[in-house]
Amino acid sequence: MQLNLSIPALLFPAISLTMLAYNARYLAIAALIRQLHKQFEETSAPPLKQQINQLRNRLGIIKNMQATAIISFLLAAVTMFLVYVEIEVWAHIVFGISLVFLMISLVLSLLEVQLSTKALGIQLKNMEK
Repeated sequence: MQLNLSIPALLFPAISLTMLAYNARYLAIAALIRQLHKQFEETSAPPLKQQINQLRNRLGIIKNMQATAIISFLLAAVTMFLVYVEIEVWAHIVFGISLVFLMISLVLSLLEVQLSTKALGIQLKNMEK
């Protein structure tokens, strides 16, 4: 396969939009944690402890999602540089690694969505009582 500058450049908008979505998730969770912290100080209810534990796990996953997306973005830029200086073998290797990091980021995103759904289930179960 012939690797030119436009192929890794195609990842730039995709990774940028992915990172924006990850950042939006992070901000939403941060606001929820602040809200739950206030409620927890007032009531110390067990369901709040469950939600706080879920949020702690989700924050860790989001941090790793963002880190792997950033690494993917950086490696795509390195790939473009390697193509520019005509080091084709390394350009292919680095681009492949960039794609692997992007896939890891997306799998982590899927896991975070699963945890998010579980957290909402906890809250719905609480409301049914």
